[in-house]
Amino acid sequence: MATVLVVDDSEFMRRVIKNILENGGHKVMEAKNADEALELFKKFGADVITMDIVMPETDGIETVKRLKEADDKVKIIMVSALGHQKTVMRALEAGALDFIMKPFTADDVLESVNAVLQMGM
Repeated sequence: MATVLVVDDSEFMRRVIKNILENGGHKVMEAKNADEALELFKKFGADVITMDIVMPETDGIETVKRLKEADDKVKIIMVSALGHQKTVMRALEAGALDFIMKPFTADDVLESVNAVLQMGM
């Protein structure tokens, strides 16, 4: 069982991802923005973070950079809608390890999380 921090400004999307992960046996924390994500990560840590790219105030790419500054071994998976491929590439360059494209299936999420958990850092 891994601890996953789900970061998304959409409560609905957080709930969808949380349900998938909990059904897959993982423990889940939720954050609705970059500040909450950083606070929770610094306080509790996380084995993996799923990160929405498009969020108000601080976007996912900037949040990835901040999380990497806090812990360069943090494992981050970007979650993005189709049409954001260039942004996904920027996020991967910033340090994200994988991405999940919306719309996704439960298998997409679990396979990505499990693959990133297997990666040595």
